[in-house]
Amino acid sequence: MGRREMSGRLAAEYQGLEVKVPNLFRCPISLDVMRSPVSLCTGVTYDRASIQRWLDSGNTTCPATMLPLPSTDLVPNLTLRRLIALWASTAAPSSASSSSSSPPAPSAVGPTPAAAAAELLRRVAVPGADPCPALRKLAAFLSDDDVDEFDKNALARASGAAETVVSVLRRGDKEDGVEAAEAAVRVLAAIATSDCIEEENRKRVTAALAADAASTAASLARVLRSGSELEARIDAARLVDSLLRNAAHGVRATVAESEPLIAGLIRLIGPVDEKGGLDKQAVAAGLSCLAAIAATRRARSEMVRLGAVPAVVRVLAADAGSPSEALRVLEAAVGCAEGRAAICEAAESAIPAVVSKMMKGGMGGAEAAVSVLWAVCQRYRDRRAVDAAAACEGGLTKLLLLMQSGCSPAARQMASELLKLFKVNAKSCLAGYDSKTTHIMPF
Repeated sequence: MGRREMSGRLAAEYQGLEVKVPNLFRCPISLDVMRSPVSLCTGVTYDRASIQRWLDSGNTTCPATMLPLPSTDLVPNLTLRRLIALWASTAAPSSASSSSSSPPAPSAVGPTPAAAAAELLRRVAVPGADPCPALRKLAAFLSDDDVDEFDKNALARASGAAETVVSVLRRGDKEDGVEAAEAAVRVLAAIATSDCIEEENRKRVTAALAADAASTAASLARVLRSGSELEARIDAARLVDSLLRNAAHGVRATVAESEPLIAGLIRLIGPVDEKGGLDKQAVAAGLSCLAAIAATRRARSEMVRLGAVPAVVRVLAADAGSPSEALRVLEAAVGCAEGRAAICEAAESAIPAVVSKMMKGGMGGAEAAVSVLWAVCQRYRDRRAVDAAAACEGGLTKLLLLMQSGCSPAARQMASELLKLFKVNAKSCLAGYDSKTTHIMPF
């Protein structure tokens, strides 16, 4: 009885400081407001983190009913989640006036996703203030695996969120612009490239970036060129890739023809340390952009002039990943005279690199490799390329395998014309294809 009276006195004492939380919104286990409500087969809803801990502890019953669970599947309760979000957004302003009270926090960045977004974005938009601390908090929130997807999307869809962060990215005329731009890039990439962010919210970022494509391209190029963190440069490349694949044709052309941007992407796929090591994530992001840029004819010669060919050949030779994208870039390069000249000039390293990755980039990569070889060896018959191709071990075997693997008629025709360039000997036929499968040769 004493305990009950004490609880009553405490409730009365602090009644004016409480935030009224509907019991329906509380998890039966933790008694906190649910961040990610999920239902068991018994019909009882819990917070995902709490019920997952219960199940991971070896329990096979429903905590509320103690009934055995024939299934431990957790079904998201989307209706309750929306109700909690609506309540949280309306409860936050009423509690802001009291310094000693706040509603239960469903996330780490503030009392509610809506309130946190408004506050952090307000700090970002303050003229003359340093936006970096607020942007770093936003980036940490969006990249935190423990934060619920619903909270992240609530932040991403906040009115003016994308536009505000993009405006920071474009402030390139200040001395601290690069640091702020890097922080903005991290936030934008976390929204635009995350699988947990809804498509509509990702499109908001793309639209904000595309609103002034020339300025966006210049700002992203600045991060690629002068960014102090490799992760920020990789995120900048991912934003470029998002624009090249999702924006309108005019925006894609503006981005693809930006010389500083192309130079930054080529630098991204290059060495990242004094020993000449390559970072696979950087290579993948950079090559994806370059492959998309290569689809624009007017950008191809610029890519070659800026050194795309030797950079891509280095990636292939180092086996740094993304062979399909690398071969597609070279395929586009041989479509212009400058590209063919660059490949033939480095034929001793370029041709063996192409042959060695012919069967490691999928069907698209294999056909791109054949297209490169056919252009420099068969169509233009450069002697350096022909000699390098003929000396490659295993080239004949790979061409025969490609012809038997359901490739396109055009690729099959090019492969058949290339066969005579390779030395027909036992070493050429049986070596060079890294596979445990035994292949029967037709002769």
